[in-house]
Amino acid sequence: MHDHAHHPHDHVPARAPGASFGRAFALGTVLNGGFVAAEVVFGIAAHSMALLADAVHNAGDVLALLLAWGAAALARRLPSVRRTYGWGRGSILAALINAAVLLVSVGAITLEAVERFLTPAPVATATVAWVALAGIAINGVTAWMFARGHEDLNIRATFLHMAADAGVSAGVVVAALLIAATGLFWIDPVTSLLIAAVIVVGTWGVLRDSVNLAMDGVPSGIACADVETYLVGLPGVTEVHDLHIWGLSTTETALTAHVVVAARDGDEALIARATHDLAVLFGIGHVTLQIETEALADRCRLRPADVV
Repeated sequence: MHDHAHHPHDHVPARAPGASFGRAFALGTVLNGGFVAAEVVFGIAAHSMALLADAVHNAGDVLALLLAWGAAALARRLPSVRRTYGWGRGSILAALINAAVLLVSVGAITLEAVERFLTPAPVATATVAWVALAGIAINGVTAWMFARGHEDLNIRATFLHMAADAGVSAGVVVAALLIAATGLFWIDPVTSLLIAAVIVVGTWGVLRDSVNLAMDGVPSGIACADVETYLVGLPGVTEVHDLHIWGLSTTETALTAHVVVAARDGDEALIARATHDLAVLFGIGHVTLQIETEALADRCRLRPADVV
């Protein structure tokens, strides 16, 4: 064990993911759950694959709302001796599960759409159009309720899904009108394939970011090289190694680093400045810095920087 001087970290107050969206989660779940049921009933009655495909998509969004809601509730639980970081990581798992479920649903939609394309069936276009118009209103209202939380991956995912749903419902309306005007029933499965493509495009970024956070990757929007450059540029700092940046949740970021200094007479000022600036400049609110002299750094088993 190498000798070291370890200094307490400082951090900005933690904010539970989705903590201020409880009412939005509840209302959004009720509205979208009811709409999914209506889409299934009318989709079967109208023989519309596009409407059923949209119902699957919306069911995924109801799951997303429930997962994000549950993760927000868990994140408000205090840390314990067994979970010293609390339950904030649940928000990362919720985003990951949500993205995975939505992508699996794409496969089912695609298979059914191809089958329907090969054997087109009549579609009750008026019913489809009215239900889809209701979807535009419900999804639009739900998206609006989550429009102010883009810094949280869970809230951003919810907003994007609801906004995309409103657009998809608009596409279903257009498809119904085209079928009514042309009598071409293959427009319905083609529309469902377009819906599947929208799901993939809208979900891929959430899946990428949630997998990255689950693997303790540097959160998107933070460049590790920029953070290292900032730390090395602090007065008296000659080197930084064992630098790690990861997400404690979808809203809280942590950092640990060994900072080598030329002299030990300014440790307190260095730590105070670094923790303040890292929070303001990079949004990193949970900072732990280990200050080392060159002599201590020479004995550090975690030097050079590429040692883990």
